[in-house]
Amino acid sequence: MLLRVRVTLPDRPGTLGQVARTLGVSGADIVQVVVLERLGGRAVDDFTVVWPGVARVERLLAGLAAIPGVRVDGVWRAIGAPTTTGQDAELLAQVAANPTDGLATLVDAVPGLLAADWAVAAVVPLDWASRAGGGQPTVAHASWRAPAPPHLPEVTPLRARALTTADGAHFAVAPFGRAGLVLVVAREHTDTLTPAAFHTTEVDRLAQLVRASAVILGDRLDLVGSPPPVAAGS
Repeated sequence: MLLRVRVTLPDRPGTLGQVARTLGVSGADIVQVVVLERLGGRAVDDFTVVWPGVARVERLLAGLAAIPGVRVDGVWRAIGAPTTTGQDAELLAQVAANPTDGLATLVDAVPGLLAADWAVAAVVPLDWASRAGGGQPTVAHASWRAPAPPHLPEVTPLRARALTTADGAHFAVAPFGRAGLVLVVAREHTDTLTPAAFHTTEVDRLAQLVRASAVILGDRLDLVGSPPPVAAGS
């Protein structure tokens, strides 16, 4: 199976090689490395690896923990292929090519791009600011792995950010800026795997995709969640 491993490590020569060797010795086949952050002598890297399904992840965690200065921030199952250059542009092109299904296309694709479990487009009441708790959102579209009904975090006030709930689930949210519509992406904690929270770079990427999709879809978004028009004579 495909796993995402997030590691914080000293940003100095040799440490990345130690992590890579440890992953290999543990049985992981590295297919991609993405640098999320370099700051203050530390780096945050995401490794996408092919991991033998029968092997225990504890073996991998123990090996990484033995490297001085290395901290494992999360290990979770990655959905879809590793991220490649141009995927975001390709997704936006698909949204533009078929705007009628553009929102569904975006929601279905985002979990794979962000190594998440599921995503939903939720509609927040326009008067959320005057409601206690911000008002409960309704689901306009859900990706195929989303639970029914999905457990959503408090998404108001509407701004792009990462959230973590009491049960350990991680979310990234980004508003479309129209009709109270917001995209919610989730990574869920399991008994065997513990995902990392969404990094700032991932939230920024999600926000950029949502903003671009909002420009492409325009007024169509205002109709999301609206009741269907009543036919004449009914």
